Amino acid sequence: MTLQRKLSIVVAGLAVVASVAGFTHGKPQWQLSDTGTTARFRGLAPVSDRVAWVAGSAGTILRTTDGGRSWQSVGPADAAELQFRDIEAFDARTATALTIGNGTDSRLYATTDGGRSWTETFRNEDPNAFYDCVTFLDRRHGLALSDPVDGKFRILATSDGGRTWSVRSPAGMPAALAGEFAFAASGTCLVSAAGQAWFATGGGAASRVFSSTDGGRTWTATATPIPSGPSAGIYSLAFRDRTHGLAVGGDYAVPDAAPAGAAYLRGRTWTVARTVPGEYRSGAAWIGHGPAALAVGPTGSDLSLDAGRTWKRFDTGSFDAVRCAHDGACWASGEQGRVAKLRRH
Repeated sequence: MTLQRKLSIVVAGLAVVASVAGFTHGKPQWQLSDTGTTARFRGLAPVSDRVAWVAGSAGTILRTTDGGRSWQSVGPADAAELQFRDIEAFDARTATALTIGNGTDSRLYATTDGGRSWTETFRNEDPNAFYDCVTFLDRRHGLALSDPVDGKFRILATSDGGRTWSVRSPAGMPAALAGEFAFAASGTCLVSAAGQAWFATGGGAASRVFSSTDGGRTWTATATPIPSGPSAGIYSLAFRDRTHGLAVGGDYAVPDAAPAGAAYLRGRTWTVARTVPGEYRSGAAWIGHGPAALAVGPTGSDLSLDAGRTWKRFDTGSFDAVRCAHDGACWASGEQGRVAKLRRH
């Protein structure tokens, strides 16, 4: 083994230790930020400890560049009647945001100047399509997910950073189950990591996770043990890499009961957590590159220190979405303008 390889293993080990050690000396806490609005923020895109974007109801998009001490309203002027459910940001200036709804209510907007101006880059003209989530595999390549059209989930793709989008051929998509769809609850029904993409479903006879290794051209569907039903299934995915995944969900109509509402990827198999949050959760996120992870929902927040095998409640406040930036800063957002950053000590 080369010296460089040995050093990389040591560094990775130290990162894992640090990610867990940050929670061993005190209870993690959400530090709420005054956003000055009552919009519901299901779209969340943290860039760092200082920079984050949120997107939500009534066409509202906010941005902070000072760690949440102040927020600027930067949403598109023509989107006041629309509902943002996802936003992806690369830095303080560059972001893509998704609105949801049947037909033309599903749109994508892009900005490269911090929200001072937006360009509508896609407007859905198919009355049968309903877009739920968007993700970027890198700065150029992105995907957006629609509920099934003609019996198959629909994928929209970009190869120019979100400036233009086109519908992928359905040939590589497995057939949807009867009643199957995706949940536009936190912008994390479609996610990506290490060049691979995944999306999660519910509504049908089984909740499933679809995966693609070729930029969304072909997909493989895997059933999971998380219960599915008319309003139940997987609401959020989080992947640290291709082999470490988390899935959380439940039934939003019964938010205080989800006995098998969290699972983790073990090889190619999804396994229900030994200790689950026990209630509906709409968002999940890895903290850095170690085994620590977060889950949130309208009845509270949970922490896992063992890659999703066990979860423990640490907060009872309501959040819809949670995501962590590359520098380890974790943010959450939800109803009544609630946005918070995680304090580890």
